Amino acid sequence: MSKSDPSVKPVTEKTRRLGTAMVLAASLCFSTGGLLMKVIPWNPLAINGVRNLIACIVIGLYILATRHRLVFNPTVIVGAVSMAGVTTLYSVANKLTTAGNTIILQYTAPIWIVILMFLIFGQKPDRTALVSILIVFAGILCFFFEGLSTGKWLGDLLALLSGIFYAGVFMLNSFEKGDALSSVFFGQLTCGVFLSPLALRETDFTAPVLLAVILLGAVQVGLAYIFFTTGTKYTDPVTASIINALEPILNPVLVAVFYGEMLGRWSMAGALIVICGIMYYNLRKR
Repeated sequence: MSKSDPSVKPVTEKTRRLGTAMVLAASLCFSTGGLLMKVIPWNPLAINGVRNLIACIVIGLYILATRHRLVFNPTVIVGAVSMAGVTTLYSVANKLTTAGNTIILQYTAPIWIVILMFLIFGQKPDRTALVSILIVFAGILCFFFEGLSTGKWLGDLLALLSGIFYAGVFMLNSFEKGDALSSVFFGQLTCGVFLSPLALRETDFTAPVLLAVILLGAVQVGLAYIFFTTGTKYTDPVTASIINALEPILNPVLVAVFYGEMLGRWSMAGALIVICGIMYYNLRKR
């Protein structure tokens, strides 16, 4: 929990339940990303720029409404880089591989959290964490085995890297001088300023495309991260990432139903292994 934010109240059972509900609401918003990204025929960097610009406006209005004090320090900058990295890599990966592959590989974040907690804080992983890491990496191998045969390995690799950045986003409230909302705002602002001009090169500005772009920025990123940054104040990083399990399940289902894109056999096996590995970690910790 961020100690630099005086608005954060002590965690009680009530606030813990509220945090859980908000992280769950965030995952529902996040899960629309795969479908919306697929139906927008733009360059992925242009999509990411415009959606972050819209999200930045939404987050900015929320900051003004709540009178949240923006913080700018090295810790917040690292968080902003994590935010910019995860949204950019996710956008590009979604165009280079299936939406299911992208979101499942991003969902490996809890494992990277364990690894980063060891590297940064010296918190050694226990036996449960080590077993979970081995299970998840076995699932990752399934994705890359199929990726090598289908030519989508680069998209899978970028999706996996987005999972590492996503772990950083989950850890925003773990540092004493961190401020999750500030990191999210500055990360979105950076992407919006530098990448949104690329949209001027696009030619398809029909109503359905513009609606998808607006929903992507306002709901899938803006509203989602308002829920997310608030909810993670009252939940630890690993628990928050486990609650977010709805996203990698619902995301490819929406894409399959409304866009017709399906996971391959090896990717399906990898998805099941990864989800089982993460859930094993959660259940053992419980």
